[in-house]
Amino acid sequence: MNAKIRLYVEHPLGVGQSVPLDKGQAHYLFGVMRQSVGGQVLLFNGTDGEWRAEIAHAGKRAGTLHCVEQTRPLQMPPDVWLLFAPIKKARTDFIVEKAAEMGAARIVPVMTEFTNSGRVQRDRLQAHAVEAAEQCGGTFVPEVAEAVKFDRLLDGWDTSRKIMFCDEALAGATSELPMQPGPWAILIGPEGGFSDRERGKLHRAEFTDAVTLGPRILRADTAAVAALTIWQQKLGDWG
Repeated sequence: MNAKIRLYVEHPLGVGQSVPLDKGQAHYLFGVMRQSVGGQVLLFNGTDGEWRAEIAHAGKRAGTLHCVEQTRPLQMPPDVWLLFAPIKKARTDFIVEKAAEMGAARIVPVMTEFTNSGRVQRDRLQAHAVEAAEQCGGTFVPEVAEAVKFDRLLDGWDTSRKIMFCDEALAGATSELPMQPGPWAILIGPEGGFSDRERGKLHRAEFTDAVTLGPRILRADTAAVAALTIWQQKLGDWG
């Protein structure tokens, strides 16, 4: 029997390992997906790869799976982070989901001067990253960090990690894309763009490379996908 359902679990995985299900997972498997004892599920936890497991116990509010065999080893993403200014709720969710699907290793919400968004609900965004990894076949789930203010982010930045700064002011201009390997981060601004002060600070920083994403100014969520695509093709695991 081929397992088609994938679940992320916060539990060690290995041959013969028993894995308990929480209430939500039990409801999904047994109430929504109509699985029963003997059914097959694929599990991953972000460290032990992907495992085929068999349903040993099925209840309304709990369940137990037993690991049978590893189906894939852990596949780590390239060392690239996505830094983005939160926008409207649904579009912020979209950015986090696509970043997880496209292989970002870490996702960091950044509060800029023109960020037009309320409180960032980290737990909700982390759940979206988990769901995206489950659906796209990933074995790693990127961490969604706590939101950080723009100045605090740059002032405490580890300069060994370069920032690919997507500057909407360069739309239509020519800019060199980053080519040197190493740890990177991609920075996407808010709907209103970066302030003149923020843009000046980014251009003065020796660890940033300002790039354009083409002749048109892209929406923030579109820009995140475009920038990750460019980076992955140049320096990531898409080549």
